[in-house]
Amino acid sequence: MSSVWSNRITISIFGESHGSAIGVTIDNLPAGEYIDMPEIVKFMSRRAARNKKISTARQEPDIPTILSGVYKDRTTGTPLCAIINNTNTHSADYSSISKLARPGHADYTGALRYNGFNDNRGGGHFSGRLTAPLCFAGAVCAQILERRGIYTGAHILSIKDVRDNRYSPLGITREHLISIRNKKFPVINDEKGEKMIETICAAKDAKDSVGGIIECIATGVPAGIGSPIFNGLENSISQIMFGIPAVKGIEFGAGFDCTTLMGSENNDEFYVNGEGHVVTKTNNHGGILGGISSGMPIICNVAFKPTPSIALQQDTVDYSAMKNEHINIKGRHDPCIVPRAVPCVEAAMNIAIMSHMLDYPNF
Repeated sequence: MSSVWSNRITISIFGESHGSAIGVTIDNLPAGEYIDMPEIVKFMSRRAARNKKISTARQEPDIPTILSGVYKDRTTGTPLCAIINNTNTHSADYSSISKLARPGHADYTGALRYNGFNDNRGGGHFSGRLTAPLCFAGAVCAQILERRGIYTGAHILSIKDVRDNRYSPLGITREHLISIRNKKFPVINDEKGEKMIETICAAKDAKDSVGGIIECIATGVPAGIGSPIFNGLENSISQIMFGIPAVKGIEFGAGFDCTTLMGSENNDEFYVNGEGHVVTKTNNHGGILGGISSGMPIICNVAFKPTPSIALQQDTVDYSAMKNEHINIKGRHDPCIVPRAVPCVEAAMNIAIMSHMLDYPNF
């Protein structure tokens, strides 16, 4: 099934944007792990519309209800299932455009794939609303990983042509990572963040939208997890990242910039540090070599397209009548989804690392 990801642990996401609820089932988690629900809610709240100037008017509390897999705040080892109720739907916003192919959306392709029976209210199962259960799963994995010294953090690297500072490729302290995580607008340079907000507001005023890049880092990942060819760490991370709607690209370490370097510049030279660990002087490889973790921080950039729902008039088709039409999309939409996608990127990274850590000795 397209909404199930399985690699040692299994994540199954279900529901539609305007259905009664959405949710996730997580299978093969280790038993006996403490689940701190207030911390999970805190993680998920970062995905909410936190700045009214740049976010959708749709407000959802996103308080998960655990149906199974946790007893007395500990994982039982059986499937952990949680649901999140949808409480603020405006389905009528979509009645007049139910057969129009919104540019940049999966309306047309979804109708073809499911013979017109797909729920297209708010995008249905294709909606970014489905990142809420992904965040729940990622928050659960984060708690298990952090007890073992593995921390994941992300920040907004760019909005359109405004760029933030980058993480140090050689690592970031846990305290610095958490301080960025707790910001209302998660950037390293707050002045650049204000310029990003101005860029988003300008797009909103123009009835348009913008995209951007999120940089994500995972520290404390031991060397030796992952596998070559089809089961590498990059493979797992990328597959889950592309489960986030609007993701259009991912790069690790130096990424595409390595194409401008000589081999002598791109290679990361090894040495034994003062603690007796094998490390590299630089980290162009992004913490992964041959699909296997090197022990250096895992770093990736994830590219997001501009929000496709915009109020400007666009050309489209009525695919039920096969005729050309115009469309003005109404409803409640983010002029930029990047700020709300930061915890989603962290969640995807957590799930992928967690799945490979299950192979690590004495995990």
